[in-house]
Amino acid sequence: MDTAERPDRRALLAGGLAGAVAALAGCASTRAATPVTSASPEARPTTPAAAFARLMEGNKRWVSGKLHHPDRDPDRRQLVAQEQKPFGAILSCIDSRVPPELLFDTGLGDLYVMRTGGEAVGPVVTGSVEYGPMTSGTPLIVVLGHQRCGAVKAAYQSIRDRSPLPGNLQAIVRALQPAYEQAAREGGADPVETMARAQVRLTATNLRSNQDLAPLVSKGTLAVVGAYYSLDTGKVDVLTGAPS
Repeated sequence: MDTAERPDRRALLAGGLAGAVAALAGCASTRAATPVTSASPEARPTTPAAAFARLMEGNKRWVSGKLHHPDRDPDRRQLVAQEQKPFGAILSCIDSRVPPELLFDTGLGDLYVMRTGGEAVGPVVTGSVEYGPMTSGTPLIVVLGHQRCGAVKAAYQSIRDRSPLPGNLQAIVRALQPAYEQAAREGGADPVETMARAQVRLTATNLRSNQDLAPLVSKGTLAVVGAYYSLDTGKVDVLTGAPS
């Protein structure tokens, strides 16, 4: 073949690259034109048992790493913008390692979440926990303690050593005093862990039996569960009140 007729290799390569870029651009524009939407949202659980099962299924995904990240997109934001009906209310610690929405693999509008140091309660916190069950039929409350709770440890040491904490931290100590006394009666190798679990049980029992929530519990439309989160494994274990 004559040199003039031989195809220019560089020209062929350039042409091939140009074609590939154009093809990729076309794919990208197609993807951009297709909005990212949630899969069809699951029906909201309406019974304590169904709500509890939904949370525990999400926690299994958290432990395994096979997360669904449900209902966390603009479509979901628009869907719940005018009205919310969460299926669960979680009272947990402020600890940065214990985010309820993540460790239960839930989405926007699924949970009411209240967070205080060591799940300490008072009238405002109790009222916040009551809000969902009393206004929108939320069928489940979970009191969620956790491993190595700094607030419980600080309160334990403060009470044991008779050394008040500064400022309003002492209010947390006062709120956790019953759990300290319960732990002292129970004993155990790790008194701080014993106290943390006692705080969960006592708080769940008090919520379950208070004058506003007790009638809902008696009717079977509400369950109050005490649970404990392992920082090491990511697993939530039930301590008390799991609905059947």
